[in-house]
Amino acid sequence: MVDRHDIPGSRWLRLALLAVGFLMAGQVAAQDIPRIGFVNTERILREANIAKSAQQKLEQEFSRRDKEMQEMAARLKQMSERLDRDAAVTPDADRLRRQREFADLDKEFQRKQREFREDLNQRRNEELASVVERANRVIKQIAEQEKYDLILQESVFASARIDLTEKVLRTLNAAK
Repeated sequence: MVDRHDIPGSRWLRLALLAVGFLMAGQVAAQDIPRIGFVNTERILREANIAKSAQQKLEQEFSRRDKEMQEMAARLKQMSERLDRDAAVTPDADRLRRQREFADLDKEFQRKQREFREDLNQRRNEELASVVERANRVIKQIAEQEKYDLILQESVFASARIDLTEKVLRTLNAAK
C-alpha cells in the first residue's frame, strides 16, 4: 500500500493549498477592518489655491473700504490731537463745537467700522463655505475611488499614515 505522503509533489501541493488558505483568510479578515483617513481642513483652507484666490478676492473687494476706514481713523486722531493741543486757547463755544464734531465723526467711524467688519465676515464665510464645499467633494471622490469607510476632518491626533490632506490639496490645486 502506498502512503499518500510518499507521492512526489503532494507535499508541495499541500503547502500550496495551505498558503492559499491563509491568503484567503487574510483577505476576509482585511475586509472586516474599516479603512480610515484624515484631512486637515485648516491646512486646506490655508494652502489650497482656491482658498488663496478667495482671500485675494476678498482683499480686492474690501480694500477701498479699508482705506477709507484708515483715512477716517487718521482724521479722528488729528482732530483729537488738535482738541488737546488747542484746548487752553480755544474759546468755550469753539471747543464745544469741535468736541461735538469729533464725537459725531467718532460715532460715524464706529458705525462704519462695525458694518465693515460684519460685511467682511459675511463675505469671508461665503467664500470659505465655497472652498469647504469643493474640498468636501474632492474628499468624497477620493473616499469612493479608494474605498475609504470613514474620513475625519477633526481629530486630536492623526497618524501621517492616514493623512490624506496632501492628496486633497494636489487634487484641488490641479482642478481649475
